[in-house]
Amino acid sequence: MWYKSLLELIGRTPLVQLNSVTRGVPSTVLAKVEYFNPGHSVKDRIALKMVEEAEQAGQLRPGGTIIEATSGNTGMGLALVAAIKGYRCIFTVPDKQSKEKIDALRALGAEVIVTPTNVPPDDPRSYYSVAKRLAQEIPGAFYPNQYDNLHNRQAHYETTGPEIWEQTEGRITHFVAGMGTTGTICGVAQYLKERNPAIQVIGVDTYGSLFQKLHETGQIDPKEIYPYLTEGIGEDIVPANLDLSLIDRIIKVTDRNGALMARKLARYEGLFVGWSSGSAVWAALQVAKELSPKDVVVVLLPDHGTRYLNKIYNDGWMRTQGFLETTSELTVRRVLETKNRKTPGLATVSPADPLRKAVELMQRYEISQLPILEEGRIYGILTESRLIEVLMDDPLAKDQPVQRYMADPPAIVLPSTPVDIVSKMLTREMPAVLVQLEDGGWDILTRSDILHALVDTTM
Repeated sequence: MWYKSLLELIGRTPLVQLNSVTRGVPSTVLAKVEYFNPGHSVKDRIALKMVEEAEQAGQLRPGGTIIEATSGNTGMGLALVAAIKGYRCIFTVPDKQSKEKIDALRALGAEVIVTPTNVPPDDPRSYYSVAKRLAQEIPGAFYPNQYDNLHNRQAHYETTGPEIWEQTEGRITHFVAGMGTTGTICGVAQYLKERNPAIQVIGVDTYGSLFQKLHETGQIDPKEIYPYLTEGIGEDIVPANLDLSLIDRIIKVTDRNGALMARKLARYEGLFVGWSSGSAVWAALQVAKELSPKDVVVVLLPDHGTRYLNKIYNDGWMRTQGFLETTSELTVRRVLETKNRKTPGLATVSPADPLRKAVELMQRYEISQLPILEEGRIYGILTESRLIEVLMDDPLAKDQPVQRYMADPPAIVLPSTPVDIVSKMLTREMPAVLVQLEDGGWDILTRSDILHALVDTTM
């Protein structure tokens, strides 16, 4: 079996369960991986739909020119369609877009015009205005206008929505997707809510964009519209594809959180995805934490990470933006924030508790150090190596109180202590320190926690 062209490969992308970044999350989180489309993004779907509808309507004829304002992915989809169908392409892109996206568009034969990002939409220099003007001036031009072209939304109503419903066998309870042209989220939402009105739809916005404020108040606050770095989500205009009645909640994600989550997906899930995919998963996890094991969250990942090699996957660029911390800047507080916890809080035992209880806690929570704590006072610490030594010598010691075998309390540090100082305090004999929290409580920091944080800050 073979396909007549790449156009027949658009859609039917896989749904993949997330396992590592969802650790501790009760609900199932599934990723709709759109980089399996031939143009490596979800926008292939709308590119084909808009072109075919324009051909049927007589808006685009043989030898015509496709002109579009794009953040890169729609342009890539249109360029693929145009290459196969024989059309000329001209794309306007804002100057914040990655060099990889622009180079890829040119590789497919498109003419790319880079315009300033930090100008109002109605400014004649904006990528919207330049595209509209060229479409009016060039004979035989077709301006798809993905923001206001309702075939954008229809493409997802006809393909993406049904795929998700079928792939989850109707078990989906929550759908999470970024908001840009809003065609994806609204098209999918329309289909899913027709099948089950109880399905919750969560939009992902970025700081500097208007969507969340508009959804919550019905108003646009010009003070909340400002330049941002994340590519592919957020807007300073209201697209015609937007139907806020289909969206139940909108979550804003910072540029940094989206970028770091994208790197985590690559490092821990093997999903090499783009910036807005990281933002979508970050938001999806906020939702999933609130749910039950019966819930099924589907999050849409729009594109591939190769388009961001000089940005979010470049350590130098990430540090320039302040998204990565150096070791000297890393504090105990930051390590505790990234800590993989399997306990509901700090696991401890009292001095009079039997060793048996300490063994049970260590096995249950997969920990190797256990502080001895009573009424807020630290008496000492019990380590896994000490437990093994004691029980090898005397198996009946399991019924003896832990205070007979505990070591002296480890060093105590504050959340503000730099990690490079803490790392020098840890030894093979005492691979942990205690952290006295601002509220008077306690936490523990191990060499393993520090190692995880060091990897996490360079992803």
